[in-house]
Amino acid sequence: MASIFSRIVAGEIPCYKVAEDDKYFAFLDINPLAKGHTLVIPKQEVDYYFDLDDETLAGMTIFAKRVAHKIKEQTGCKKVAMVVLGLEVAHAHIHLIPMNSENDVDFRREKLKLSPEEFAEIASSLAL
Repeated sequence: MASIFSRIVAGEIPCYKVAEDDKYFAFLDINPLAKGHTLVIPKQEVDYYFDLDDETLAGMTIFAKRVAHKIKEQTGCKKVAMVVLGLEVAHAHIHLIPMNSENDVDFRREKLKLSPEEFAEIASSLAL
């Protein structure tokens, strides 16, 4: 069965898309730590980030860099954290999180509750 992320890429599940090319896809996290919290995935369904072949791993990082620059530009944060974690979805992914302090990347914090309109506005501002 396809992962939830593969189903998002296929258009079976809606998302707030930020960027896409032939190999990678970026969309807003629906349980964000900050406005602009974005997930970057390879379209190829591989569970573990470090099981990606070298070319895909390098390409995903370069793709994420473009998205991170846009996040920093649009949010005014000091830096964009890149975090690889997550056991809940069996599909390699990177979290890009706008941050002004290390506390901004604490996944134990309460997540933001944003309206569909807020998500759409953020995705539009970050679109590449």
